[in-house]
Amino acid sequence: MSVSQSKKKSVRGNKVNSKSHVKPSPKSSARTARKINRIVKSVRTSGKDKLTKFIRPMLANIHDEAFDDDQWLFEIKWDGYRAIAEVRKDDVLLYSRNGLSFLNLYPKVATELTKIDEEVVLDGEIVVLNSENKPDFQKLQQYYENHSLPILYYVFDCLYHRGKSIMHLPLAERKKIARSVLPASNAIKYSDHVEKDGVDFFKRVIEMNVEGMIAKKMTSMYETGKRSRNWLKIKNHRTQEAIIAGYTAPRGSRVHLGALILAIKQKEKLKYIGHTGTGFTNNLLRDLYIRLQPLKRSTSPLSEKIPVNSPVTWVEPELVCNVRYTEITAGGILRHPVFQGLRIDKSPDETNTLDVTASLPPSAKAKSVSEKEKVNINGRELTLTNQHKIYWPGENITKGDVLKYYQTIHAYLLPYLKDRPQSLRRNPNGISGEGFFQKDAGKAPDWIKSVPLRAESANRTIDYIICNDTATLAYLNNLGCIELNPWNSRIRKLDFPDYMVFDLDPSSANSFQQVIEAALVIRDILQRSGAPSYCKTSGASGLHIYVPLHAQYAYEDVRTFAEIIARLAEQQLPKTTTTARALTKRNGRIYLDYMQNSKGQTLASVYSIRPKPGATVSAPLLWSEVRAGLHPAQFNIRNMPKRLAKSGDLFTGVLTGKTNLKKCLKNLKE
Repeated sequence: MSVSQSKKKSVRGNKVNSKSHVKPSPKSSARTARKINRIVKSVRTSGKDKLTKFIRPMLANIHDEAFDDDQWLFEIKWDGYRAIAEVRKDDVLLYSRNGLSFLNLYPKVATELTKIDEEVVLDGEIVVLNSENKPDFQKLQQYYENHSLPILYYVFDCLYHRGKSIMHLPLAERKKIARSVLPASNAIKYSDHVEKDGVDFFKRVIEMNVEGMIAKKMTSMYETGKRSRNWLKIKNHRTQEAIIAGYTAPRGSRVHLGALILAIKQKEKLKYIGHTGTGFTNNLLRDLYIRLQPLKRSTSPLSEKIPVNSPVTWVEPELVCNVRYTEITAGGILRHPVFQGLRIDKSPDETNTLDVTASLPPSAKAKSVSEKEKVNINGRELTLTNQHKIYWPGENITKGDVLKYYQTIHAYLLPYLKDRPQSLRRNPNGISGEGFFQKDAGKAPDWIKSVPLRAESANRTIDYIICNDTATLAYLNNLGCIELNPWNSRIRKLDFPDYMVFDLDPSSANSFQQVIEAALVIRDILQRSGAPSYCKTSGASGLHIYVPLHAQYAYEDVRTFAEIIARLAEQQLPKTTTTARALTKRNGRIYLDYMQNSKGQTLASVYSIRPKPGATVSAPLLWSEVRAGLHPAQFNIRNMPKRLAKSGDLFTGVLTGKTNLKKCLKNLKE
């Protein structure tokens, strides 16, 4: 197969897609049925049994850069559990690199393996795909809660064929055999490759935003249990296995535990490498807490004192977890580590090295852009800085990605910013750093449009930036403005908002389904009054509802009408909603915030990114989409441009529509 053919084939073969349908194999014989029954029985009883005899897989060394070489092939590095599958006449084994049986954890894969008619031993990776059809290690670790998600076993090698070892054969031949024995299946896939062109392939890996790539010498033999220079891993995401040495006490609304104390094993001692308090769901926190209780100890397993700001519970250093991070400090501490899940397939002894091959992730190195870059946008010259700075450590999303997103969707966004004072919310260090509001334009370039407005509360005049073009938008993004917060009114009629807003702000006790219920009640009341309404996600935990006004009414009149609507909704849902502004009076209910209808108050603009995990975006919705299953996390920096290309601007009526509030009030009284 030629290089060009191989490249085309690999893109098709490795497309992360769970939607294709494969018909059941017609070879389901009585023997296969008996084998499946045996597997099912084994699954019920095997649990997490450790095998006494098993094959240890060949391992790859870390390599820092992609390369081209006609003696090498290149595969996707899947983000999952390495798994050996032994298929015999009347039995199937599926286990981790350290011999832990996977039969009980992943029975779908085990059952599909029974469709293989030949006696083989395969090497591959088990992955679970998330809602974006991307491998998700956390979802894999909690597969017991994610059975509806696609699970795949990507096979990339064959060790035994027809009962005989073929580990002495060149890799290229073994892969051909592996491909030939695999059945038509939705759960077992061949992990294809490209030959020679590793640099171009790695660029594709970055575009796909997958874990990385594996480079393998095509003539290499299979060396069980050895870490060979014939196999090299080049990472796109920076990840590290770490031992859990303890955990801090929870603070605020967090339950169970605060942050995990991380370490690696070096010369029989534990070396502290940082701690992580992000990347957890409530279920993960609960499960981790339960797993850690039997391991509690009175003293630290670390040989050094570590910096913590809350009480620590120490544990026996037995559990290994996977974390993603941005870089490693000179002192060997992980920066911005994000928890991804427990590594049930690895032991503490395997956490003896840190990947210190570079100070930036490979994705940043591949782009080769300087820390300062002069660009011309819409005829304006800007100096962009630190575009490779990681803003979302868990998703490997950079400052430059934020600017690129806004430049891509600017035609949809700018009408909602035009001629409106901007309250700048800056997050110059991404979501892991402290954000702050800046209202004054400061030392902005001369071409930046602004308007001086008297702030009575501050007893001074504030110079507000007006964002009417792509150059100003890029300037704001370069300041660290992930989120955009325009006023509800424009400079020509500052006392008359263009729309009425309702901010549905839930407490930690509320489900999002309750937020949806409250939104639908408000919609129905507005509909009864004759007022059109438009809904969007907040990009965080709530929903926003807008009513178009076309700058016909003063803020005070708008706020009065909004309060009437909010109180009517509260009457219908007294157990889950409230109009009480004081936190002490909300008692775990959704705050129906009508006070946002005040001069100078702001909400995150439609299409604005939010500095929240997942890089969520405030997305306009059809009312038909406001139903069970909806969640703000479904809309993010990566999929919003595609949604816009497909659906267009669903919010345009907010700027063009009009509402007669007097008539609406009369309709409500009838």
